[in-house]
Amino acid sequence: MAITGIKTLLYGVDDLETSTRYFQDFGLSLHERSAAHSHFRLEDGSEVVLRPTSDPLIPASSLEGIGVREVVWGVDDEADLRDLLADLRRDREVRVDADGVAHFLGDCGMPFALAMFRRRPIVTAPDPINSPGRFNRLNQTRKWRVRAIPKTIQHVVFGINDHEAAFRFLRDRLRFRLSDVMKGCGIFARADGNNDHHQIFIVEAKTTLEGLDGKNRFHHANFGVEDIDELMIGVNTMERRGWPKSSVGLGRHRLSSGLFCYMPCAAGGQAEYGTDFDALDDNWIPRIYELKFSFSAWLTHLPPFMMEEPAWDWSYAPGYVPEAAPVAVGAKGPDR
Repeated sequence: MAITGIKTLLYGVDDLETSTRYFQDFGLSLHERSAAHSHFRLEDGSEVVLRPTSDPLIPASSLEGIGVREVVWGVDDEADLRDLLADLRRDREVRVDADGVAHFLGDCGMPFALAMFRRRPIVTAPDPINSPGRFNRLNQTRKWRVRAIPKTIQHVVFGINDHEAAFRFLRDRLRFRLSDVMKGCGIFARADGNNDHHQIFIVEAKTTLEGLDGKNRFHHANFGVEDIDELMIGVNTMERRGWPKSSVGLGRHRLSSGLFCYMPCAAGGQAEYGTDFDALDDNWIPRIYELKFSFSAWLTHLPPFMMEEPAWDWSYAPGYVPEAAPVAVGAKGPDR
């Protein structure tokens, strides 16, 4: 393995105090606070760092606005880290700081870094689920939770001009795998040392998705919780403390199967609670989905663009389909 996922998200913010309070209410554990930064740490050891956008430690890049201004990818093997950096140095500057973090720009000006990171194990125990005729939880109530405590940073999303070029860099230089494609809109990619459906989603900046305006900018980050109860307790806590509500509410994506709730974030973009995403390995066959069909199987608050039932539109990605693969019913072919 090499890259195991996100080690650190570095946010550039315009109001450090309010942004810090937001993530404390969201359920992140504040590890360190100063006049210049706030440093949160999650159960698996991953981190969220907030700094003013004027801070010299915010790298220059193609990204505009507040939000995540650098992703530090964790690498679990020193030899793999050396190999990745040697390849990157062929055609770009790589700056290694005093902590051993190697900073560089990916194609399309995306600000990345690599660092050694051995993720700590996460311990979860979701409640068994009962259904008509099947009792997995007998004489036992579900857990009575008090707060949502995100365990890990599951993925990050950017709007980028030429999202396909940005994906090719991840694939060809950082060994990411193609997970799925949102037709004409974006590409989901998985780090080679991680089984979550994706660790990054790159959206074409010119699409009409909420929060995109044709410029390269951060869109949202997903923080993993145990189950739907923890997710919704987090959402209720944020609403009770006065933070803006989600525009679409609770939903389940059809592409990736994940339960989600996006909320406007004081530090930029959106913060998303997520759980129950698909898990993939290298036997997965990537698929191509139409945007509306992929976005959700259901939502509690249907936005106008989802009022009409979407057509069942998906197919296997070209070049990945084995000879014996089934044909998708209702698919319109592998064109992008």
